[in-house]
Amino acid sequence: MAGHFIFIGTAILAGSMLAAAAPGAPATHFASCAAMHKVYPHGVGKAFSIDRVASTKDKRVTDFHVSSSLYKANKSLDYDHDGIACEQR
Repeated sequence: MAGHFIFIGTAILAGSMLAAAAPGAPATHFASCAAMHKVYPHGVGKAFSIDRVASTKDKRVTDFHVSSSLYKANKSLDYDHDGIACEQR
């Protein structure tokens, strides 16, 4: 009889984990970089993106918020096409 309770508990736990992994609301689109900076001061980028800086590596932005879905929703704000929208120097 105890085996039935473990199975039921496991099934409930697995079901709740699937519900938690379900996609949420669509990513926010910002009208401008100024609007984005109010929420994400250093911009939003895809994972493993590297800021494109013409001068030196020392000036690269590395503390942007990483989110592929947010970046995709705001890709038009990535003016230098480096995978990071609205990075601040």
